[in-house]
Amino acid sequence: MEYRTRWSASRLLIASVALLIIVCAGAIGGVTVALTGLTKARVLLLDNVGPARRVVLELDRALIDQENGVRGFALTAGDDFLDPYQEGQRAERAALATARSAIEPVRPDLVQDLDDIGSLAVGWRAGYAEVVISEVRAAGAPRADRADAERGKELFDNVRRAVGALQRELDDESAKARTDLDAVASQVLVLVIALGVLLVVIIAGVAVVLHRILIRPLAGLTEEVRRVSSGDFEHAVRTGGPRETVMLSQDVDAMRTRILNDVEELRRSNSELEQFAYVASHDLQEPLRKVASFCQLLERRYSGQLDDRGEQYLRFAVDGAKRMQVLINDLLAFSRVGRLTREHVLVDLDETVEQVLDSYSEVIERTRATVEVAELPTVRGEASLLGGVFGNLISNALKFHGEQPPVVRVDVERTGEFWTFTVSDNGIGIEPEYAERIFVIFQRLHHKDDYPGTGIGLAMCRKIIEYHGGTIWLDTGEGAGTTFKFTLPAIEDTEGTDE
Repeated sequence: MEYRTRWSASRLLIASVALLIIVCAGAIGGVTVALTGLTKARVLLLDNVGPARRVVLELDRALIDQENGVRGFALTAGDDFLDPYQEGQRAERAALATARSAIEPVRPDLVQDLDDIGSLAVGWRAGYAEVVISEVRAAGAPRADRADAERGKELFDNVRRAVGALQRELDDESAKARTDLDAVASQVLVLVIALGVLLVVIIAGVAVVLHRILIRPLAGLTEEVRRVSSGDFEHAVRTGGPRETVMLSQDVDAMRTRILNDVEELRRSNSELEQFAYVASHDLQEPLRKVASFCQLLERRYSGQLDDRGEQYLRFAVDGAKRMQVLINDLLAFSRVGRLTREHVLVDLDETVEQVLDSYSEVIERTRATVEVAELPTVRGEASLLGGVFGNLISNALKFHGEQPPVVRVDVERTGEFWTFTVSDNGIGIEPEYAERIFVIFQRLHHKDDYPGTGIGLAMCRKIIEYHGGTIWLDTGEGAGTTFKFTLPAIEDTEGTDE
């Protein structure tokens, strides 16, 4: 079959998601590598080169403190000037150690420069500072030997030049690290932007692909199914897309074919029922009329010649024939509801109910009934059928009354898109367990001798209401009497205006 060569929707979805995952994984890997480089550049600048520069500056200050202390001691012979000299040596040793630990991981070649600075500083102290301190202490007075001072200055300048050279090296390394950091940061930014754009493109691509292979075929299938469900059973359902969609369309088309066959069978059956209704309404009633007529002739001609039992039999025969005629007519009317359709028009229910009450005026007067009717709306439907609904319900209320005169109330309220009508009375009522049985054709709760009728009225009401798009039911939650409720679709205000 055709669908066997197509990919399933799950397979297409897995392929799309797998492609998205692979591309995203590659992009995320590139961003991860760039972030690693960014981290290294940041560590180099902030944890190595930057601290090394600060420590070298501290080293320079420590050397200057030593030189100032020695110079002040030489000029004044005051021991207080030796404190900066001693503190400077301790700061120098700490700075050299700290600078070594910071520089060695990134620039091992500069460790030798640190060693040279330490050696030059030792040489300056041994060749000048310690000598000056010893001589001033021995003399107990200041010392101003210009030649010795010049030699000390030369040795100290050598130390300062070495420190300056190291500072310049570290400045260059800092500038290089900052440049590398900026370059890596720019690279990360570009990769992140590219990843975002790539994700947008991929998501848009996946959305387009899913729309083409899933959404559009499903929309096409929906349109095809809607066309069939609207009544075009001759239209074949065909669609493309993944395997499941094609299989579903084939199943729907098979169901359409079965429904079409059933519709044809139903049409044939309806045709036979129409023929039966014709026979029932014409051919069967003719013998019944003859039976009733001849029984009545016998009753008139032989009246007084038959005993009571014979006359009773004749009355039974006439009554049975007449009842059969009524049943056949009611059954024929029931079968015609919804089959002989007419155009639905706007029906003013106030006028419809007024006509119904006018037709029952004699019964209302005889039973001293009170009928209260609220202001009723206009609905769309067949006036004769809707009048039959109100006629059946009102006639039942007048028929099944108690000892008190009947009181019938017709109300209506708007519930969403429907009108809900209520027909209530103060009659003998109906037990809740018979709430569904009373709407079954020819189902009676009383003997025919107690109350006349064929038991088809409420079944007719249900069929008419459902034909008009509503529902009808017995409201068992009310008090005494009987309350029927039914709904009819409400029409828009503009519809009534247009009409």
